[in-house]
Amino acid sequence: QVQLVESGGGSVQAGGSLRLSCKVSGYPYNNYCVAWFRQAPGKEREGVASISTGTGVTYYDDSVKGRFTISQDTAKKTFYLQMDSLKPEDTAMYYCAVDLCSRLLPVVVQGGDFSSGYWGQGAQVTVSP
Repeated sequence: QVQLVESGGGSVQAGGSLRLSCKVSGYPYNNYCVAWFRQAPGKEREGVASISTGTGVTYYDDSVKGRFTISQDTAKKTFYLQMDSLKPEDTAMYYCAVDLCSRLLPVVVQGGDFSSGYWGQGAQVTVSP
């Protein structure tokens, strides 16, 4: 049984930092991608960042490039999203997702959906002015 358990999030003032964690268990493949998505009220879900467990290659949406860092602890199968210099427009529910990179990366970059992957339960991030 595949499970993604998220932790972290919370409320912070603009310019502050938060870190999200996503622990993956039960995923049957050794090489895969993990991504972070976010969805604000009334807006479409958007891909924020992704990382490949096999190559370590990362991707960031332009809106977070230079401020957010995605990383992995391979031994713990835990993935992190370090969010610095937070802005009010970063306020959203953040979700981690796992799938094969060939399936997940197009969704991160171009949007859309995938039925083969798995999602975390979500973590609220609220940034006040």
